[in-house]
Amino acid sequence: MDFKVIWSEAALTDLQELCAYIARDNPEAALRMGRGILAHVRILGSFPLIGPAYPRGTRGPLREIVFRSYRIFYDVSEETRGVEILHVWHGAREEPKF
Repeated sequence: MDFKVIWSEAALTDLQELCAYIARDNPEAALRMGRGILAHVRILGSFPLIGPAYPRGTRGPLREIVFRSYRIFYDVSEETRGVEILHVWHGAREEPKF
């Protein structure tokens, strides 16, 4: 049984900002990146525990997966059978605050 993938406002903002940044130089690359991240995150609906634990979350251990240069932080709830995408973060940046 699949989990529902839910995007937080912060994660949606992250995705919009990174695509806008890439689009300044290459709109097609921005579209490919955005679609790639969305497709990569979709797998969490079937395999929510695929990413390694990220111990620095304020709500307990979070998880993360990587797509190219981007770290995608998320939280899994067994009770609600949900996966909440918290941030989409470039690997060269300081880690986000949770």
